[in-house]
Amino acid sequence: MSDTRLRILDTAERLFGEEGYKAVSLRRITAAAAVNLASIHYHFGSKEELLDALVERRATPVNEERMEGLRRLKEAAGPNPIALEDLLEAFMAPAFHSADKSPEWARLMGRLHAEGVMPAVGRKHFGPTGAQFVAEMRRTLPELPADELAWRSFFAVGAMAHALSAPPHELMGNSRPEPPSELARRVVAFLSGGFRAPVASREKVEVKR
Repeated sequence: MSDTRLRILDTAERLFGEEGYKAVSLRRITAAAAVNLASIHYHFGSKEELLDALVERRATPVNEERMEGLRRLKEAAGPNPIALEDLLEAFMAPAFHSADKSPEWARLMGRLHAEGVMPAVGRKHFGPTGAQFVAEMRRTLPELPADELAWRSFFAVGAMAHALSAPPHELMGNSRPEPPSELARRVVAFLSGGFRAPVASREKVEVKR
């Protein structure tokens, strides 16, 4: 990868994470990266393609780690369903490992979720891997209706994004951040309870008028 391309990616990742994808222009990036606008068009083509390249370079190793973890779990489980906590850890931990290496990436993911950009990005770069985990979830939680599993998976990704972008020690005024492995453990413990929770009937959740 050329120095110019890498500098543009690093600068865009930082600015998108700090100020938001929609708020940062290509000219803002070129000024901060000390390159001209033609460089971005040459290497990426557009702002959307720049974001796509930025996400891809971080998503690829995360997905590879997830799939290797899933492969090991399936091999160990044989014909039996994989334990829920093991599935969640195999999916969550790689994201926290990546965030530990690049805090800018974690902030960017939080921004993209907050701005509503993440669904399209997520489907392309994380969808195929996520689908394989959901398929295993169906075997692990066969009593959970498909629509309920989809909702809970949606909430799980949101909880992960929030934990990555807004570390709890900052929100609670604690100056001692937890290592990613510990933070991932907390998220897994929280989510496992959510996935195992009984399905609420529509009558119970409807608001009486």
